[in-house]
Amino acid sequence: MLIRVLLVIEEPKLRQRLEGLFERPDVVVESPRGGKFLWERASRLSADVLIVQEDLIPAPVSESIAAQRALPESPWIVAMVREENAEVRARLLAAGCEAVLPASLGDAQLQAVFATVLAKRSELSVTRLREARPAARPSLNDFVSQSPAMQAFLGLVRKVAGSESTLLIAGETGVGKERLAQAVHHEGGRAQGPFVPVNCAALAESLLESELFGHEEGAFTGATRSRRGCFELAHRGTLFLDEIGEVPPHLQVKLLRALQEREIRRVGGEKGLPVDVRVMAATNRDLEGEVKAGRFRQDLYYRLSVVTLTIPPLRERREDIPTLAESYVRFLRARIGRDVRGIAPEVLEVLQNYTWPGNVRELINVIERAMLLCNGETITIADLPLSIGRPPAAVLHHGGNGNGQAHANVSEVPAEWLGKPLREVRQLIVEHYERAYLAGLLREERGRIGATAARAGIEPRSLYEKMRHYGLRKEDFKKKVS
Repeated sequence: MLIRVLLVIEEPKLRQRLEGLFERPDVVVESPRGGKFLWERASRLSADVLIVQEDLIPAPVSESIAAQRALPESPWIVAMVREENAEVRARLLAAGCEAVLPASLGDAQLQAVFATVLAKRSELSVTRLREARPAARPSLNDFVSQSPAMQAFLGLVRKVAGSESTLLIAGETGVGKERLAQAVHHEGGRAQGPFVPVNCAALAESLLESELFGHEEGAFTGATRSRRGCFELAHRGTLFLDEIGEVPPHLQVKLLRALQEREIRRVGGEKGLPVDVRVMAATNRDLEGEVKAGRFRQDLYYRLSVVTLTIPPLRERREDIPTLAESYVRFLRARIGRDVRGIAPEVLEVLQNYTWPGNVRELINVIERAMLLCNGETITIADLPLSIGRPPAAVLHHGGNGNGQAHANVSEVPAEWLGKPLREVRQLIVEHYERAYLAGLLREERGRIGATAARAGIEPRSLYEKMRHYGLRKEDFKKKVS
């Protein structure tokens, strides 16, 4: 990530001298003006390292330094003193300064100390980013597959993983686009740098620009402090833009400029900041169709789609479902504290016959739900959701042979279905009843997403995606039940 240095220096000659010691592409130096309010002004600016004249730190010194260190960025503070004084040095170090340097030091000595401080701070910042997003480090070796379609796809991924090219990862909701992007990041030359994901659909338009590019203090109402954006955070690493098709037109222009010029400008800022970022974008939309419809810029699409990776949906690689399901049982066992060891063969058959509109994410949710409901060590049909484990009653009519087995009632099958292949009919059936099922739950829960998702055994985000797919709006279900 870009390292920001704040010079809280009132003396012009010293300030100019220090500015000349930080001519590095990954360091941004800012010298605010503020007179006697300079320290207060500095507290509203984002910084990793704050270099300050000792006599500008308000008394009590320990409390002022503690207040700076309590800011979100927790900047390191380097105090500049007029001359070496052991007592002053000890007092400032005890108050929380990272270093105390006399202004009488030569440029080479100061530059060596600053280089050490910046290197340590950069390492700490990357570590903090990783800790803020704790997760396993996915590898391309995790994507084990018996499916010819998936094997061919992974072969293409391995060819481009080590490059610096911009990637567009396409695929339906839930296929694992972010996980693939993480794996590509960890396989490439930027593995030691940060991986910074941004969900472009989860942020309001007014917030997305600030999230991506950062903002300066006072850039808009409520911007009481400056803030760095995800481009800065991802410096020397990877920026993953999920749901790129949701970016509004005016931000598409700014994003295109950032990709072309490798430079960004904060909201409310006047100068550009150079950034070294590999961008990966993901979408479940048809971006070519969006371009033709005029909703997505053609030049941005070409810039993003240097290489397009389209992940096959789960229904097109059914051979992988048993292996995936059993691996999720092993993975979730310790996490949810259930001693489930296996899956019954008939369950695996049902899972392979299901169309999985929510893809891998839906499979994970189904396995987790089944493990929570399972009474033994093996998942059975009874542990699956009704929409997966049992056939719809209107399509399969029970009875007629006296043994309780189901048989098809052809008179109830729409005539147009008979001209379609089985896989398409199966998907039509599942989607029809899944929509009706979710609409029924939403109606009973009066549009409450959390409660509806809990009853369905899926995550709220998955429910939102299914609602968008089926054209369901929570507002339509908020009326009181009569």
